[in-house]
Amino acid sequence: LVTQQYDAALRPAGLRATQFTVLSVLMAKDRMRQSELARVLGMEGTTLTRNLQPLLKKDWIRIDRDDDQRVRLISLTHGGKHVHNEAKPMWLQAQTRLVNELGQGQWASLVAALKSTAEAAEQT
Repeated sequence: LVTQQYDAALRPAGLRATQFTVLSVLMAKDRMRQSELARVLGMEGTTLTRNLQPLLKKDWIRIDRDDDQRVRLISLTHGGKHVHNEAKPMWLQAQTRLVNELGQGQWASLVAALKSTAEAAEQT
């Protein structure tokens, strides 16, 4: 349900919540190895590849090969930066709405539960 709220809020920008998250991580770094991006996002490589395809088709990211041809480097294009900046207020508005609907206490509990789940998943 939470993801659906974010998806609905981001729809005018042509993004889904998972795609916005990918763009947000890439905004923080100039470029990343695909394997590092998958690790940061807590995604399997194949899942990340599926999530990157629509972003690549819309020319919001680019994928280059490193000198080591096995390594794929992911970076945002100018268009990707633009759509991220356009979508960020939409994401923030959805987050504010969710916090207000759930209440600060429930929201904090949800975030804590998700964090501990992610940490447990990293250890397996």
